[in-house]
Amino acid sequence: MANEARPCPCDIGDRFEYGGLGHEVQVEHIKAYVCKPSASTGKAVVVIHDIFGWQLPNTRYITDMLAANGYIAICPDFFVGQKPWDPSDDWSIFNDWLKTRDASKVDREVDVILKYLKEQCNAKKIGVIGFCWGGMAVHHLMLKNPELKTGVAIYGVIKYFEDRYSLLHPTFFIFGESDDYIPLEQVTLLEQKLKQHCKVDYRVKIYPGQTHGFVHRRREDINPQDKPYIEEARKDMIYWLNKYL
Repeated sequence: MANEARPCPCDIGDRFEYGGLGHEVQVEHIKAYVCKPSASTGKAVVVIHDIFGWQLPNTRYITDMLAANGYIAICPDFFVGQKPWDPSDDWSIFNDWLKTRDASKVDREVDVILKYLKEQCNAKKIGVIGFCWGGMAVHHLMLKNPELKTGVAIYGVIKYFEDRYSLLHPTFFIFGESDDYIPLEQVTLLEQKLKQHCKVDYRVKIYPGQTHGFVHRRREDINPQDKPYIEEARKDMIYWLNKYL
């Protein structure tokens, strides 16, 4: 577990020098980044960012990857104009900062984005993925939002969702074996509780040797030892979405 001076080990990792293939839009009170596939589709994925916000190039890279795989992909600003966490910020105030950005209070913004996807993009089937803070939001949405068809929670912090396992939709949980912020015993307990309480399809997968943020905050081209797991997790994510959307 991280020390008290730094309660979250969310290193920004390998910041991608990436401009993005999509464009920014204003959807009611929310700014969002949208990327669409070359062929028309009725399938869409909402991407929920981590603590570093909706403009992080790494997250836009994944958003574009989803579009390249045939999905309308949208990454909204779920902090709604509030400043995202900056790596230079004082980690001693992180927990107080996090209290002002509750991952279980994204419902209003999600409803706005779903309306936009249906009315402006003709989306018929919509899923959601999220990283870290966004992974917590995915867990929340899979428990209560009837309109989303499936979700992928990527290193979403489990400790905030203890005793909440009755998922409404098929959900895929991705974790790193060496994640300092999500101990493996929490992942094991999650699996046990899902087996007891969950009535829909789910999968929990742990990727060997991987740390927090590996799927979107680590560049496969400069981390050869991690490349197989980064690529495997991204393929698994796409496979799960393809299966249920």
